[in-house]
Amino acid sequence: MSIPNSLTILRIILTPIFAILLFSESSFLKQMSLIVYIVAALTDWYDGWVARKYGYVSRWGKFLDPLADKILSATALFSFVYLDLVDAWMVWIIVLRDFLITGLRIYAEWIDQPIVTSKTAQAKTFGEFIVIYYILILYVGSNVTIIKNKVGELIESLMDPQVLFGMILLVTLSSIGTGMMYVFANRKVVYDLYTKYFHAAGVE
Repeated sequence: MSIPNSLTILRIILTPIFAILLFSESSFLKQMSLIVYIVAALTDWYDGWVARKYGYVSRWGKFLDPLADKILSATALFSFVYLDLVDAWMVWIIVLRDFLITGLRIYAEWIDQPIVTSKTAQAKTFGEFIVIYYILILYVGSNVTIIKNKVGELIESLMDPQVLFGMILLVTLSSIGTGMMYVFANRKVVYDLYTKYFHAAGVE
């Protein structure tokens, strides 16, 4: 197995470990969850860099890499729902959009009609990551006694439910908008997917 694919597998393995540590009652383990998440996210950057530099590009990697990214981000978002930090309905919209578009991209790669990521979609993904890190860092920090004693009130203000609601709402709206743009810009790929699989299976 190539280095990029090995790193992608590692990212998938680290994802449930991150969630388990985050849900722990131990402040130390919560801090470790942040480290695990950062390491998992860094594997995404590094495996992409290695793949481009040394030409380790495969269909398996094109399928697994974006899927691993979405599994990691979806796990973080649903963890925030479980911790009662954000609303579930918005997270469902974000995650469903991400997996549907990822599936479309994987199919497009499979039929050799790769989809170019738009600037708006890149901005949406960047914004989603910023929100995840924002919530994760503040939540972990709020469970560290020294930090809580020194800047507890500031963290509480930054994690005000209305602030988090507004941030997730922006990600949700951008997810819907960029998702619609993806479908429209790649309607031929969507139609090809529909006619080959769904229509043939009798799905109208």
